[in-house]
Amino acid sequence: MNESHSPPIAGQDYPKTWSQFMDWFHTEQACLDYLQKLRWPHEFVCPRCGVISAPLKTSRNRLVCQSCKHQASVTAGTLFDKTRTPLKVWLAAAWYITNQKQGVSALGLQRVLGLGSYQTAWTMLHRFRRAMVRPGRDMLGGLVEVDETFIAIGDKAQSVNAKGRKSHTAKTLVVIAVEMIEPKGFGRIRLRRIVDDSESQVLPFVKDAIEAGATVHTDGSAAYRHLKEEGYVHQQSVMLGSDTPAHVSMPGVHRVAALIHRWLLGTHQGAVQPAQLDYYLEEFVFRFNRRQSLSRGMLFYRLLEQAVVTDPVTYQHVVAQSKLRVIQSMELSG
Repeated sequence: MNESHSPPIAGQDYPKTWSQFMDWFHTEQACLDYLQKLRWPHEFVCPRCGVISAPLKTSRNRLVCQSCKHQASVTAGTLFDKTRTPLKVWLAAAWYITNQKQGVSALGLQRVLGLGSYQTAWTMLHRFRRAMVRPGRDMLGGLVEVDETFIAIGDKAQSVNAKGRKSHTAKTLVVIAVEMIEPKGFGRIRLRRIVDDSESQVLPFVKDAIEAGATVHTDGSAAYRHLKEEGYVHQQSVMLGSDTPAHVSMPGVHRVAALIHRWLLGTHQGAVQPAQLDYYLEEFVFRFNRRQSLSRGMLFYRLLEQAVVTDPVTYQHVVAQSKLRVIQSMELSG
C-alpha cells in the first residue's frame, strides 16, 4: 500500500477491471488482508493501548497486540462490524455501486449479487452511503451559488381502490451549493435537507459548506442578508420582476436540482423515505463530485478507504434513526 500522501495506483492499490477484482478477492482471507492494509496502511495500531507494532495473528484471524495482548479484528468498529454477509459479497457490492454511474437501487443490488433478502441489500446500501462523507473534506470556495429547491419523493406505499393506484408523495426542501468555474462549468457541490428556507436553516449550511471569504451568489431572499457579517462576499440576483430567467441568473443550482430529481426518479423511482433523504443526497454528492474520474476502481478504493473508518450501523439503527428524524422534523415544522 502506498504512503498516505501518494495517490493510489491502479493494479497495485485497487483492481483495474472486474476480472482483476475476481482474481484479487476470491477468498475471505484476501478480502481481510486488503481491508487490513486500508485500515492500517503503515503498521497495526492497537485500538486499546495505541501501541504501533506488528501484531500476532491467531487461527481465527484475530490480531493480538504484543504490548497489552488485546485481541482486535480487522472489521471491528468499522462498517463491516458483526456482519454475517461474506466480505467477498461486501466488496463486490462496493465495486458494483461505484461502477454504476447513476447509482443502484436496493432491488438492483439484490438481483446482481443474488442476495436472498431485500433487507440485506437495502442495509448494505445505507451503510455504504454513510461512508461516502469524508470527515474534514475541503469546503467549497471561489464563486458559489446557493439556493433551495423542493424535491418530490414518495414511500412507494400505494393504495388500491376502485379508481386505481395512488402513490403517496411528499415535497422536501433541500438547499444546494454549487462551485462555479469561470468562464463556464461546475465544480463541487454540497446538499442538505432543511425544514424551511429561513435564515436559521440556510445560514448554518453556508457556514458548514463554504469557506469564509468566498463569493456567495443567492437570490433576493432575506435569509441570506447577514452573509457579509459572516465573512462572505454576497452577490445577489433579485428574481422578482427580472427579465432574466432564474435558470439563467443562477444556472448551477438549477442544473443540479434537475439532476437530483432525474436521479431520484430514474434510479430510485422516487421511492425514498424523507427521513433517509440525507444519505441519498450524500450519495449524489459523492457521485457528482467524482463525475470526471476516469477510474471507477479509484472510486471503489475511496469508498472502502472510508468504510474502514466509519462507525458500525445496523438495520435496526437505520430504521430507528429514520423514526427519530421524522419526529424531529415534525417538531421543527410545528
